[in-house]
Amino acid sequence: MAFAQEHAITDICVLVKDTQRSVDFYVGKLGFELNRRAEGFAEFNGAGLTLACWEIDHLSDHTGVSRTTAEGPHKVCIAVRLPSAEAVDEAYAELDGKGVPFYRPPADYVWNARCAYFIGPDDELWEIYAWNDGGSKGNF
Repeated sequence: MAFAQEHAITDICVLVKDTQRSVDFYVGKLGFELNRRAEGFAEFNGAGLTLACWEIDHLSDHTGVSRTTAEGPHKVCIAVRLPSAEAVDEAYAELDGKGVPFYRPPADYVWNARCAYFIGPDDELWEIYAWNDGGSKGNF
């Protein structure tokens, strides 16, 4: 079965310059509930969706994802949460085999998740991830 038919998009992440400015907007003006806050990152609960804001410099420093491309800066990250680290590796192998342009193979990151990042044809950033044992770490 094709990746998109097997795995739902679970998170949308806006790539931002100033996380606090985003917290003020999404909580204060739109009414999202702040779920988690860490350096350069904020995650919100909304109706049926996890919305996150991640400072592009913080993301780039940790993952190697470019701050900008020839087309311009990334603005959104579409995330797909998978049930396990093994599922991330399997999805990576499937998509890499189809020529999807990943930044690097899946890796474990300081926020306690196994992740892999790729870009779509219009410079949209995609993340496939699974929480490692112990789940999300609030500070990273």
